[in-house]
Amino acid sequence: MRTYQDKSNAQAKVYYKDRFFVAPQVPKEEVESDEVFSKDLAVISKKAKVKEAYIQKGQLVIILENRHDIVTVAKLLKEKLTYTQLSEMSANDFLAKSGELEVFYQFLSMDKRKRLRVKYSIKENQAIDSLYDIYKSADWAEREMYDMLGIVSNGHPNLKRILMPDDWTGHPLRKSYPLQGDEDAQWYEIDTIFGKEHREVVGPEIRDTKRIDPKDTEHFARIGKEVARGANPKEVDANFEEFQEEGGVPLITKFSKKNQKILSDRK
Repeated sequence: MRTYQDKSNAQAKVYYKDRFFVAPQVPKEEVESDEVFSKDLAVISKKAKVKEAYIQKGQLVIILENRHDIVTVAKLLKEKLTYTQLSEMSANDFLAKSGELEVFYQFLSMDKRKRLRVKYSIKENQAIDSLYDIYKSADWAEREMYDMLGIVSNGHPNLKRILMPDDWTGHPLRKSYPLQGDEDAQWYEIDTIFGKEHREVVGPEIRDTKRIDPKDTEHFARIGKEVARGANPKEVDANFEEFQEEGGVPLITKFSKKNQKILSDRK
C-alpha cells in the first residue's frame, strides 16, 4: 500500500512521482537448478557473451551483451538445441527510464517441452539483425516491431508497416506516443480522403473511444440497430436503455433511463 502523503493544495505541487505501477519482480531461480537449461546455457555461452541468465516461471531467460549475437544464438537454438519454434518476438520501451529499448525473443522446444527467452537492449536508433532466414515466423513479427516501435531489422526482405498505413507518422506502441494519437493521427483520414483544405468543413475525428452517443448516426451506425448515415433516430432501442439484462441478478428496482432522475443541485 502506498504511504499516505498530504494532498492539500495538490495542484500546486507534484506528489505522485511514480506515475506507472511497477509490478513486483517474479522470483528468479539459478540455472543450475534445471539440468536441461544448464546444458543449453553452456552451449550458448561458448558462442555468445551472456550478460545474465536465470530461470523465471519455469523458463530460461538469457540476456545477451551484444545484439549482433542473436543470429548465432538463434542458429544454435534451432539446429543443435531443438528450439524449432520462434513463437513471439517484440520489444519494450524503456527509453524514458534507461534510454534503451529491450528486444526479446520467445523460443519453444517441443522435444524438450521447454521455453527459452533471449533478450538484449539497444539504443533508440540502433538496428537489429533479422532472423527471417532462420525462423520464417520472424517475418510479420519484425514488421510489427518496426511498425509499432520503429525498430529496423537489417536483412528483412520486406520491411514495411503491417498494421498502420505506409504513410503513418510515429510508432503507436512507444510510451511517448499520445494515447489518442497526435495531430497527424487526428486528421489522417480527413487529409487522405478529402484533403487538408476540407479540415474546417469535415472537422476532426472523434478519437475518444469512451464517448459513444447512441443517437449519433453521423459517426456511428447506432448501438443496437444499424441505420443509414445521418438518419434521424426518433427513439433509442429499449435494449440499450435497460441497465439490467433479462435473466440477470434481480435488483430491488430495475434501472432504466425511463425512471432515472437528473439532479440539478446536490442534496
